[in-house]
Amino acid sequence: MEKYTFISNMDKVMKYWIMMIIVIGVSHGLKAQKGYELGGWIGTSYYHGDLNTSLRITEPGLAGGLLARYNFNTRLAMRTSLNYGRVGADDATSSNNFERNRNLSFKSHIIDMTNVVEFNFFQYEHGHQTYNKTPYFFGGFNVFYFNPTAELDGQRYKLRDLGTEGQPQGQEYSAVNAGLVLGGGFKFDINRTVSVNIDMSARFLFTDYLDDVSTIFPDKNILEATRGATAVALSDRSLIEGLGTAGRQRGDTKGKDKYTFVGISVMKYFGGIECPEISRIK
Repeated sequence: MEKYTFISNMDKVMKYWIMMIIVIGVSHGLKAQKGYELGGWIGTSYYHGDLNTSLRITEPGLAGGLLARYNFNTRLAMRTSLNYGRVGADDATSSNNFERNRNLSFKSHIIDMTNVVEFNFFQYEHGHQTYNKTPYFFGGFNVFYFNPTAELDGQRYKLRDLGTEGQPQGQEYSAVNAGLVLGGGFKFDINRTVSVNIDMSARFLFTDYLDDVSTIFPDKNILEATRGATAVALSDRSLIEGLGTAGRQRGDTKGKDKYTFVGISVMKYFGGIECPEISRIK
């Protein structure tokens, strides 16, 4: 079912991206300062989902990546980034009684490719004495790879391969998925061609399995017969007898998972720079 949902959501992404391209075309008549930028960023990543249902930042991990931006004019740009992040959560740290007794946990490395359109609140020109800083916001989509794991008796296991919610073999959730991206930040020049960008970007995912938790506890006899005892042990780690009974709530299907990047980047501009007004020939 999730595979069909993924295809449907990718259609939504394409429609969204076409709309953004139209916005770029309509605004292309603005004062132009065309050119591209290359750079990198470093920061942190954190997750929100079935194992972190509050707004708290849990287990922030190291994150970073490479960036490329094309400036259409002083207001609009398109940015592509290849990113890495590490996320995780543990029910043991939750303030919710059900979550603490459920006692699940996960960690996952994320490889993320993101494309967004940026809008500068103020006119922004590299090398300009006045228009050299601005807040900005952006929107777009991402495609990412993930593979949640959990530790049992000192050994770490890939949860997707174990079908912890009773997924039939060959019908596990995909390790590649997508989402919509929204964020904002602040950029400023440190010289005529180099700028610093500080921003936050949230990924609203099309999957609820970033943490390997989404629906109900499976039948343990069937799970052990098809996946083995390790799958059963990692599927139900509850501290209260009966909490993991087949058919009882394990996760919440009403919402999808999310993760967020927060970071600082340094960008090098390779486009043309306008001459100062005082230097222009009258």
